[in-house]
Amino acid sequence: MERIQWDEYFMAQSHLLALRSTCKRLSVGATIIKDNRIIAGGYNGSVAGEVHCTDEQCLLEDGHCIRTIHAEMNALLQCAKQGVSTDGATIYVTHFPCVNCTKSIIQAGIKTIYYARDYHNHAYAIKLLDQSGVKYERVPFDPQRIANYILDTQ
Repeated sequence: MERIQWDEYFMAQSHLLALRSTCKRLSVGATIIKDNRIIAGGYNGSVAGEVHCTDEQCLLEDGHCIRTIHAEMNALLQCAKQGVSTDGATIYVTHFPCVNCTKSIIQAGIKTIYYARDYHNHAYAIKLLDQSGVKYERVPFDPQRIANYILDTQ
């Protein structure tokens, strides 16, 4: 059996991270890559020490959960906390990033976004990506293929 491709590997990592999500509305995972090495990962969840949406409920304001830090932001903040540069990096995300995450990704110097699913792909986020030269691409992800691969190699 052939090895899985890099895109599948990193996107699978993002999907695994999404399983740690504590938001009831949407589970998202993000993996930041540099030189084909994982430098950070994140999932959407509450601030450390705060209750989680899964423990109580989402804290909604204008239709958005304000309790939750998005997966992309958690991954970027992990890099900042550890002093790891994201300049020229790539991010794999389970869903297309929101406008605020898109702005942060651009400002962090990330050059490529790969995402598995469209999710409220905001026109302004797309405009910002296009004008900043950040490449973004939806890549197919088949979790069943990964599961079958794992089962076949055991």
